[in-house]
Amino acid sequence: MDNKTLAVAAGHEITEQELNSLIANYPAEQQMYLSDPKAKDELLEQLIGFHLFSKLAEEQKIKESPKYKETLAKMENELASHMAATGVMNKVTVDEAEVKSYFDTHASQFQREIKVKASHILVEREEDAKRIKEEIMSGKAFEIAAEEYSTCPSRERGGDLGYFGKGQMVPEFEQAAFEGKVGELVGPVKTQFGYHLIWIADQKKEEAIEFSDIRGQLTAELLQQKKQEVYLKTVKELETKYGVERKR
Repeated sequence: MDNKTLAVAAGHEITEQELNSLIANYPAEQQMYLSDPKAKDELLEQLIGFHLFSKLAEEQKIKESPKYKETLAKMENELASHMAATGVMNKVTVDEAEVKSYFDTHASQFQREIKVKASHILVEREEDAKRIKEEIMSGKAFEIAAEEYSTCPSRERGGDLGYFGKGQMVPEFEQAAFEGKVGELVGPVKTQFGYHLIWIADQKKEEAIEFSDIRGQLTAELLQQKKQEVYLKTVKELETKYGVERKR
């Protein structure tokens, strides 16, 4: 039951309700973690410590100290300022028509990039790369050759590098991979790491992203952008209203 007493610290009864109220203040993902009995016990210990120190603060009359009052006043001002700014920001909205209009007028921004799926074999010497290529062309499986000869950690996956876009690999490797055709064995290709044999497994061509696929993300981005604009505009208005003198 919510009113069940879990502990008494410095005369204060800590109830199930108090503990649950504290948990409710945490983000959803942490609330899930705090549903574990062990985690709840740890949080209970924190609550006990909180009430014990509260009692110590009362005994030391900390609330009567100038430092406490100064800190409290500062926190009150910060909270009030934050709430005022939040009040302005919460009035900012963006509707679907605005989002769709932005999407339509910036179509070139919403393209899935070209990607290549490739595997490679990396060796130190060009002659070794040429010999390995001959073995593969003669029937040896690329994956087996990668496991046997490659010095790259990807050898554990048969040389598989997965999909990658432009700018993710060194220039020489990237050029060879993107110019190659699916099912083609490319190389040897020299880079700063050595000599590569590259097997082109798949290619994904650039294609337009559908509005429905990006609506949520784009709405959030435009809303944040609009809030920033409103914030800066409001600051300027408040400067005019209350006055600002910058000395620097």
